[in-house]
Amino acid sequence: MNATTEKKPRLTTSAMIASIANEGQKVKAAPFGKALVELAQTHPDIVGMTADLGKYTDLHLFGQAYPERYFQMGMAEQLLMAAAGGMAKTGLIPFATTYAVFATRRAYDFIHQVIAEEDLNVKICAALPGLTTGYGPSHQATEDIAMMRGIPGLTIVDPCDALDTEQAVPAIALHKGPVYMRLLRGNVPLVLDEYDYKFELGKAKMLRDGRGVLIISSGLMTMRALETAARLQTDSIDVAVLHVPTIKPLDEATILREAAKPGRLVIVAENHSVVGGLGEAVASLLLRSRVTPAFRQIALPDAFLDAGALPTLHDRYGISTEAMVQSIKSWL
Repeated sequence: MNATTEKKPRLTTSAMIASIANEGQKVKAAPFGKALVELAQTHPDIVGMTADLGKYTDLHLFGQAYPERYFQMGMAEQLLMAAAGGMAKTGLIPFATTYAVFATRRAYDFIHQVIAEEDLNVKICAALPGLTTGYGPSHQATEDIAMMRGIPGLTIVDPCDALDTEQAVPAIALHKGPVYMRLLRGNVPLVLDEYDYKFELGKAKMLRDGRGVLIISSGLMTMRALETAARLQTDSIDVAVLHVPTIKPLDEATILREAAKPGRLVIVAENHSVVGGLGEAVASLLLRSRVTPAFRQIALPDAFLDAGALPTLHDRYGISTEAMVQSIKSWL
């Protein structure tokens, strides 16, 4: 065992469900649950629904504040989506929470037929998106965006941090129609407060500019992109970061404007399979529009991923900050 290995802390089973926050990083606890509780004070039509996962999606805070508007459906995700659709038909705004794997794989047909086809005002907030748990393929929603992108009329949101999540909650509540939001829960990093950021549904935001590389990112990968940009700056590599919190509909105008600037390597970074997510959406847009920069993807492989500690898995599959730095250096 070498000296570098000896210095690394021993990872325990708890690292399989650890917070995505770095050690010492600013965090906010339960931004989704707290934002929904605050919003519901002035919106009596909001109801909270979950499939036995209220505590693990932070919806339990809503249940404590508004027990008469909180519906625990048990381990029945298809029933959850069907009932949410029924409540929306009465004029209510259901926020339905579960894990992303259960919402997309187990209840897909109910989202497609009951909610989306009838354009019902249901907000599906799905925890553990992508590789945010180490409990293997049964819990890793690495293909959720690919599945949801195929549903007509469904808005898809992938917040970066606590601030993004807090601001997205009222925005999706005001939006008329079905929404699928990837949910960061527990102690969520606070990053975007340093960038004068404001969430706008359907809009991408340039967080920092740079002439050498453009990283187009969503979700927690925007946090990693900003960390990567800071690391590469010390090597005189100038990196721009464009945050895309709304995957569908895509902010095509902003992406095309930034990707068309000459001389930059364009990289899409996402916490999702390389198949069917933001990367392919951006690549398709660029090709259709005849914008042809040098292009790369940082994403999870088209594979069933291993179980294990999250820091180890993020390194293994190339979405840690260190892995991103090394990939970009090799491409340049």
